[in-house]
Amino acid sequence: MLEALKEKVLKANLDLVKHHLVLFTWGNVSEIDRASGLIVIKPSGVEYDVMKASDMVVVDLNGKVVEGDLRPSSDTPTHIEFYKAFPDVGGVTHTHSTYATAWAQAGRAIPFYGTTHADYFYGDIPCARSLTQAEIEGEYEKNTGLAIIEKFRADGLKPLEVPGVLIKSHGVFAFGKDADASVYNATVIEEVAKMATITEAVNPDVTRADRFMMEKHYQRKHGKNAYYGQKK
Repeated sequence: MLEALKEKVLKANLDLVKHHLVLFTWGNVSEIDRASGLIVIKPSGVEYDVMKASDMVVVDLNGKVVEGDLRPSSDTPTHIEFYKAFPDVGGVTHTHSTYATAWAQAGRAIPFYGTTHADYFYGDIPCARSLTQAEIEGEYEKNTGLAIIEKFRADGLKPLEVPGVLIKSHGVFAFGKDADASVYNATVIEEVAKMATITEAVNPDVTRADRFMMEKHYQRKHGKNAYYGQKK
């Protein structure tokens, strides 16, 4: 079942290691097949260097395992909430990458300081609130997803315009049209977080770059009249 998608999701998870976004088993990637409503996701706690496509787990939107001998990622309920809330999202990546997670632990959004940021994110990279004790002691992973969705809806954010989010005291979630795109965006988040950290160290009084600069750089890559790159 979904054998090609399992291969794709395996590669996307291995790309987390390639791009230095994870240590040990600290991350996961999934992709949804919208036609069937089934999700392929990394198994829980399996080391990347021994993981195979056949280890990928297929679950439905209720979290029921449809195929697979291993338990799915413990973050599966978070991924499911994103797929239910955001129809345009086809892939989700979760990491504890160093710089971005430092911003999450600080409870700070990553401000727009320059063009690298604006090439991928239409505004600050947001930070969702801490979960309450009741949320943590209840359906923790599901509630993590719901807190992030709450943040996007409250701020009027679109997940493919702002394809990533921090959650306070936790880590990073990135979105994309598929698994590969979500890993790409998680990689960009880490690099932008690193740049922002260094920027504030160089100039503690730095302010956000101009809005018109953000508009130019985001729209030239993603707007209806985008001209970056080659014609498809």
